[in-house]
Amino acid sequence: MSNTRQADPTISPDEVAARREDDDLFVLDVRNEDDYEEWHIENSVNIPIYDELLNDEFGGLEDSLDEIPEDKEIAVVCVAGVTSASAAEFLRERGYDAKSMDDGMNGWGRVHVTYELEAVDGVTQIVRPGTGCLSYLVYADNEGVVVDPSLYLEEYQSVADDHGVEIVAAVDTHAHADHVSGGRPFADERDVPYYLHPTDAGELDEYEAIEDGDAIAVGDRELEVMHTPGHTPGSVSLTWGDALLSGDTLFIRSVGRPDLEGSDETDVREAAAELFDSLDRLTDLPDETVVLPGHMSDEEIRPLATTLGDLVADNELVAVNDRNAFVDTIVDGLSDEPANYNQIKAINWGKEPLTDEAASLELGPNNCAAS
Repeated sequence: MSNTRQADPTISPDEVAARREDDDLFVLDVRNEDDYEEWHIENSVNIPIYDELLNDEFGGLEDSLDEIPEDKEIAVVCVAGVTSASAAEFLRERGYDAKSMDDGMNGWGRVHVTYELEAVDGVTQIVRPGTGCLSYLVYADNEGVVVDPSLYLEEYQSVADDHGVEIVAAVDTHAHADHVSGGRPFADERDVPYYLHPTDAGELDEYEAIEDGDAIAVGDRELEVMHTPGHTPGSVSLTWGDALLSGDTLFIRSVGRPDLEGSDETDVREAAAELFDSLDRLTDLPDETVVLPGHMSDEEIRPLATTLGDLVADNELVAVNDRNAFVDTIVDGLSDEPANYNQIKAINWGKEPLTDEAASLELGPNNCAAS
């Protein structure tokens, strides 16, 4: 058993994210079982002793020591990094190399991991493993555009700085229901355009409308706009050469759910029919098109990308080629709605103000896929 004494008894969420494939790191989640089942770090192990730790009781942890490896570094996770600190200290006193993950799952929800795309020139993928959200920096000729950015604007500025590009616009592929958009704040802070389809603009008045067939200049290249309604009425997909930024219309193994604008079954069926037509249009693109979606689930490939030909062959929902059968399949397979989605939508539509508390609304699992 290690007798390591750390000068700093904490580990950052970014380091945990970077070491997810590291067999020498054991991630121990001490939250209650229901919270763990709803949302957790992949491959972590749950010992549900959160309530005991709140009362400074360690019997459950002591009884579970056989489940904790003695020869690995332990990252202990809770909600906000408080009870995990107590658990990590308890383990260190017994010789374990244990650290508490800073800010717990709250911190995990803020992690951004950057991936360069070898198959596509001028695109960087930015993944939030804690929320399943993906965004992009598209760049050419020293200019860049951020697509579907989160509220954590410094992440995108850092990527742009690394590539030596100036960000000249922000784009949302739709009005998000699962996370608060950083598009408007980014555009306001830098005095650049914020692009959105008008059907998804709600009560916003400070945006640049984009329609089907429009093009957004990025240096000496262009992002081309395809209106692909279904997930939302104003959903768009963006083509960039041989790449497709598909937003929440098309995922690697699923498609965007059509029920977040209205829960009435008639509305959902109409939206699902629109989605079928949008997917039909997207799948007419060349098979070699590289699909870059707006969300991930449990796919292990990084960066998250595949060719359209492979996606069509593997995506069961895309394979349904009858509109009525597709609509029935979508309606029958809908999962739980994203947490706080009505309030998040209201912020993104300009119906509620963007406050410092907004970031807490999006913490939790991502449920924007149809199944």
